[in-house]
Amino acid sequence: MLLSSFFLVISYLIGSVSFAIIVSKIFGLNDPRNYGSKNPGATNVLRSGKKIAALLTLLGDSLKGYFVVSLALKFLPNDNYNELLVALMGLCAFLGHIFPVFYKFKGGKGVATAAGILFAINFYLGIFTILTWLVVAIFTRYSSLSALIASIVAPLICWYICGDIIDSPFTAVVIIMAVILIYKHKDNLKRLFSGEETKIKI
Repeated sequence: MLLSSFFLVISYLIGSVSFAIIVSKIFGLNDPRNYGSKNPGATNVLRSGKKIAALLTLLGDSLKGYFVVSLALKFLPNDNYNELLVALMGLCAFLGHIFPVFYKFKGGKGVATAAGILFAINFYLGIFTILTWLVVAIFTRYSSLSALIASIVAPLICWYICGDIIDSPFTAVVIIMAVILIYKHKDNLKRLFSGEETKIKI
């Protein structure tokens, strides 16, 4: 139990590392919490005009979620208890990104970190979710709408691949992440309905 708690705390701390803030400092950019949507994420960093900084932010935030889950799956024994532990580690990394202890619990929306976790759970789960995001983004140019639709699709794909919430703790965690992601985009929803949401250039 003590070891499991340690793994969960470490996962949360890894998730609390904000690559948007770190990368912006490296490139000498303004703090992403002070412009645009004030969200420390790749989409807002892109508004700085520095595409490479946005890409590095996207990769960093995705990889921290991916490595937490993939390394746990690789090194922990494959049984029901550890499957639950790995799923919770992914959730802790996701929550760390949204509520980072290093930044007064004010973080990003968790889209990239969630994507990394999905890829670690199952490659096809990750790729189909990302493809959903890309298709919506290409046709609408709205990053927020893409994230919202991908958040709805991801649990359905996970349910099909991994089983229902009784059979797989991964499905339960993906549903929880989806609900949180949709809630975190509530302001974007308001702007979408009012026609005030900013489009992205891709």
